Formats: sequence, C-alpha cells, structure tokens
Amino acid sequence: MTNRELFLRHVAQTSPAPVAIEIVSAKGNYLCDTEGKKYLDLIGGISVCNIGHSHPAVVEAVKKQAENYMHIMVYGELVQSPQVQYARLLADHLPANLDCIYFTNSGAEATEGALKLARRATGRTDIISCNKSYHGNTLGALSVMGDEYWRSAFRPLMPGVWHYDFNSSQLIDAINARTACVIIETIQGEAGVITPDPDWLKQLREKCTATGALLIFDEIQFGFGRTGRLWGFENYGVIPDIVLLGKALGGGMPMGAFVSSHTLMQTLTYNPVLGHITTFGGHPVCCAAGMAAMHVLLDECLADAVPAKEQLFLSLLKHPSIKAIRSKGLLIAVQLESAEHVCQTLQRCLQKGLFSDWFLFAPDCIRIAPPLTITEEEIRLACDILLSSL
Repeated sequence: MTNRELFLRHVAQTSPAPVAIEIVSAKGNYLCDTEGKKYLDLIGGISVCNIGHSHPAVVEAVKKQAENYMHIMVYGELVQSPQVQYARLLADHLPANLDCIYFTNSGAEATEGALKLARRATGRTDIISCNKSYHGNTLGALSVMGDEYWRSAFRPLMPGVWHYDFNSSQLIDAINARTACVIIETIQGEAGVITPDPDWLKQLREKCTATGALLIFDEIQFGFGRTGRLWGFENYGVIPDIVLLGKALGGGMPMGAFVSSHTLMQTLTYNPVLGHITTFGGHPVCCAAGMAAMHVLLDECLADAVPAKEQLFLSLLKHPSIKAIRSKGLLIAVQLESAEHVCQTLQRCLQKGLFSDWFLFAPDCIRIAPPLTITEEEIRLACDILLSSL
C-alpha cells in the first residue's frame, strides 16, 4: 500500500475530503511533495511556523538537546535548563504580572489549565466566553467554544458557561460576583479575524477588576509577532490576569502554556497538591526549539516588518469576487460569496502551487497566515495565484 492509502486507512480522519498531499520536506516558506512540486505556504501550520519551516537555529537546538537528554520527568523534582531558560525568556518579554509559566502540550491544554486555575484561585464556578470563539477541542475547551454546531454532538459539556457576542455590552453586563473568569481571544481568529473595540476591551478589564473575575486572553494564534507586536494585547493597552500561548510557542514542536502571576499560580500547589500535572508539557526538546525560535523572532525583528507586509497583501487583493477583507497583521480573512467558492478557489490555488485554508466559523473566507518571513516577492506571487484562481 502507498503512504496515501495507509494514511486513509490507519490515520484517524476528521474530514471527509483531506487534502492528502504527501509532504517530504519543508524549508523556509515552502512545502515540497513526493513529486518535487513546491507549494508556497500561506497557512504556516495554522500560525505555528512564524519563522518559517526548518529554521537552522531551531533544528540545531533540537539536535543539541536530544543529544543531552529528552524526556526524564517534566513536572516534579528536576530542574531542566531548557524549560527554566525558556520560562525566563518569556517572562522577560511579558508584563510584570505574567511572570509564571506552566508549559503544556498544546493550546487546548493551556485552556484547560487556565480554566482550572481561575476556578481554584477565585473559588467561583461561572465562566463567560464569546460566540464564535475558539479555544481548543478538548471537553473543557469545547465548553467555552462559541459555536453550537461544533459543540452539540458532544453534550453534556461543562456547566456554568455563558456565551455572549464579542464586543457586546451584554458580555460586560453579565460579569458578576459568581464569575470566575472571562475567556476571550484578544482578536477572534476562527470567526474570520474580528478585532476588539479598544474601549470595549478596556471596559472589560475594568469590570473584571471590579468584580474579582479573572481576565484570560487567548493569544494562541496571535502571539509571537503575528499582529506586528509581540503579543496581540499590546495593540490595545490592556493586560490580562492569565494569557494562553501555543502554536508558534514551540517553534514547530508541540507546545502550549498558560501564564499568570506567581501568586495566582501557587494556588495549584496546595489543596490539592499537584493541582495540575502533565507528563510531557514543557518537554526539554520542545522548550529548546521554542526558545531558539523566539530568539530568531526577536533578534531578526520579524514583527517589525509585519504591518508593511499586511498592507502589501491588502493593496494587491483586488477582485470582484472578494466581498470583504479583514486583517490584523499577517492573519487575513478574504471573504468570498460562499464556502463553496472558497473550496473551489483553494483547489485551484493548490494546483498552481499555493497552499491555503479556510476558517472554522467563517468558511466563506480564505485564510492567509503565512510565516512572518514571507518576502515581498512571495507575497506578490501568492496574490497573483489567488487572483488568477478567483
């Protein structure tokens, strides 16, 4: 059997029509298949590969750490340099109240840990989230996901979760003395790039502070330079009590984290002891890769070039079939007339060597989320292919 046949037979499928291109290498901003065909990558592993694929610094860090040790015991009694040093690097580039990092295996696990932390630290149970929000697919994360189509088949879910529209006064009004936390994406990604009203975000912060509810920002998709700032919340001058990280955090390796103050995080240490544990979260090889990727991001000032690249995309994407474009940095939603039109266009793009995708809650939008290393020439190529496909 071919690898494709084995893939369809033995790898659990979550889509009735997987793309099923067999990739043999990925370098920089391109993927390459078994026939040698190259694809310019506009997905970046869903905002994971912010510094491009197989960056030499990350590959070297992985090799070096693997030679020293891989898994020993992540959360327990052992001090592991990659984990400690990466935690310090993150804390050095986050606000002062976000100085304690709990590493997980994924963004969804970061959501789970943050929800537990909020309930444990406040002694409250109610959680407020947004419609059309995405925070992962485990049961707790699914409970705060804001779309019934994706939730309904798995009920009953976690009780005490209330959903309101992003940017709505109803959400702010609903925060009260029973609210453990409000969890929102700083910018809604899977809804098709919906940005917050800055005044609304500030009112949300004030209401959480006044009621004692914790404010959780999900930066899993928009962190690490994608908006042109290191963290999405830096665009709005509002600081959360807990921030969720993932995707680009691991530099291509599986990794997530929830970050809060040392004081809040200590509540997971007592009553019960081991209030949150993981076998592989903060794996030394993943931490080494993530730290190397973050150093590249910072040293090469990749975020600084994002606004100009965003504007170049916006200036070139002109076509009668495009109904609207919404963007924040290098996450761009190109809205067409229907989901069917999006699927047809993506297939044509693929044939022409351009790899892109759609959004969970906005299937009528094409996703543009390339590595931040994409060049002006590659942006022009991507737009040429996309426009000709339209």
